[in-house]
Amino acid sequence: MKSAVETLNPTRVRLTVEVPFEELKDSLDAAYKKINQQVTVKGFRKGKIPARVIDQRFGRGAVLEEAVNDALPKFYTEAVNEGELNVLGQPEVDITELKDGELLAFTAEVDVRPEIEIPDYSGIEVTVDALEVSDEDVEKAVEQLRERFASTNPVERAAAEGDVVTIDLQAKVDGEVLEDGVAEGVSYTIGSGELLDGIDAAVTGLEAGGEATFTSELKGGSAEGKEAEVTVKVTAVAARELPELDDEFAQMASEFDTLDELKADSRKRLENTKQFDQATQAQERVLDELLKLAEVPIPEKLLADEVQTRKHNLEHHQLGQMGLTLDKYLEIQGKTVEEFEAETSEQAIKGIKTQFILDEIVNKEKLNVNQEELTEHLMRRAASSGMSPDQFAQAVVEGGQVPMLVGEVARGKALAVVVEVAKVVDTNGEVVELEDDEEEAIETVEAAEAVAEVTEEKTEA
Repeated sequence: MKSAVETLNPTRVRLTVEVPFEELKDSLDAAYKKINQQVTVKGFRKGKIPARVIDQRFGRGAVLEEAVNDALPKFYTEAVNEGELNVLGQPEVDITELKDGELLAFTAEVDVRPEIEIPDYSGIEVTVDALEVSDEDVEKAVEQLRERFASTNPVERAAAEGDVVTIDLQAKVDGEVLEDGVAEGVSYTIGSGELLDGIDAAVTGLEAGGEATFTSELKGGSAEGKEAEVTVKVTAVAARELPELDDEFAQMASEFDTLDELKADSRKRLENTKQFDQATQAQERVLDELLKLAEVPIPEKLLADEVQTRKHNLEHHQLGQMGLTLDKYLEIQGKTVEEFEAETSEQAIKGIKTQFILDEIVNKEKLNVNQEELTEHLMRRAASSGMSPDQFAQAVVEGGQVPMLVGEVARGKALAVVVEVAKVVDTNGEVVELEDDEEEAIETVEAAEAVAEVTEEKTEA
């Protein structure tokens, strides 16, 4: 076999391959054997039909077609390996010559990873939010905990904001009561915004037994998006009572004996959260700066496939689970189709660039992924997918996606390498020193998850 590589552009090549006919012998034998098992010829046992009879009855062309289809993947792979190409996606193959007994010639155009020069990233500098936890932040956190331990007591008065009312609802569209537009005994906290627009104003001021009618756009059900006339009847009013903020509350709501200890713990938790946010910001902003430094040609077909995959996943998985169509989603987002297309393309380009650059750094730094890092990442991905670790792991193995997870972790480690040498300062101008455990978190969890989110792992060959 002879092969030659022609570079069409930085991301696409054309392979020209010539195969002497004798190298097709194994595929021809396999073709005759396959046809033998599929056809019946009177006078011959199944599987024992001579080749010359198959040629006469079904045509030599049918045999050659079967043999070539069997052989092409092997010869294409040999040509790729001979040319030391890093191909992406499936090739576009064109058989240019097929002379029985003499020669098979074909061309294959395919996208390839572009050669990327890793920029000097040691000078990257980014700014992140300052790690500041105010007294107001602590008070808000304690108040949220207090809200969780609130009790409700029935009252005989008009409903007010913050009260919990029990209500019956009936929705009409064009004067007709909807089959799915009736609900009884619904518990609703006034001011929570968890039901229909306009319901807060309708029930405020009503006592038990009171009734009101208002107009609202339905957020779900058979008449989603339509204006409906909604009748609401209050059957009970209950006031929410918050526990006193004292040591007794601290003992009830936590493992601490005093309110001061509870507040100190709340402050520490908020600081940990902000440290995590700082690390995440650093990783995201360093990545953005890294992408600005490198010139990365984008394969056109790969980009088109990536855009289509992202659109498909959004429309058929994410929006489907929420019961939304793409048109409704764009309406909610206030975007035109053109804006959505441009945004999706931009995200896809960023994902491809991210993967290409970080893969180069993985190779340059000779980064490896150990079992502990892979397991930790798998557990995080399982949690975000709503599956158990065992279910997620089984799905990954059955789908042949283990290399995908390994790639995510490796790219996360590559990004951690860049973050480590970057200068990170906060909004107060203070240099942020990531502690060892925080750096480890970036390496094994945060960066890997962020890279997976950016790339969506659809650009792998």
